[in-house]
Amino acid sequence: MNHQNLGHIYLIDDDASIRRALTGTLDKLGFTVSAFEDATIFLKSAIPVSPAVILLDMRMPGKSGIEVQAELLKTGWRPPIIFISGESLPAQIVQAMKQGAADFLLKPFSMEDLLSSITSGMNRDRAEQDLLVRALSVKQRLKSLTPREKAVCAEMISGRSNKEIAQASDSAASTVKLHRARILKKMQVESLGDLIALLKGIALDQTSMN
Repeated sequence: MNHQNLGHIYLIDDDASIRRALTGTLDKLGFTVSAFEDATIFLKSAIPVSPAVILLDMRMPGKSGIEVQAELLKTGWRPPIIFISGESLPAQIVQAMKQGAADFLLKPFSMEDLLSSITSGMNRDRAEQDLLVRALSVKQRLKSLTPREKAVCAEMISGRSNKEIAQASDSAASTVKLHRARILKKMQVESLGDLIALLKGIALDQTSMN
């Protein structure tokens, strides 16, 4: 048995034979699997972990895959969803993709195609979680800046020089230089390049800067 955990898979499918087959195979490959025969039970009892993907049947008694996807979007829990379906209308496939589905596999699908989709989904979820953790850390550092330092920080990453920042704010270049040094120290970086890299992908809106 492979003890390396490659990530968690939530499997929602009303077909017991498919649940057994996929759970057994994926477990041997190194994934942990939570299998559900009913979408309502999944929505009520599933505990969010990461990295993870959801393997979701489209047509089930009760809630459809599309409805489950829509409910997850409302909760704010958004792991990559891979739809697995025996038969689906084109409109359902389009709706699933519009709602952010990671992939759509029609049964019978090959294990190779499934593993490719799962690997891609895990990588995506891992990257999104890493960005979230980094964003929270950066937000805490931004809170340590004074209002003036926050303004100078925004000017710095926009590419303005000390002289240009000083002229725009009618202050001395030496004062801007001092702010710059304090900003780098509080943001725990060595240079402007490091600061830009740290803030990459993180929107400096009013929420993050306040």
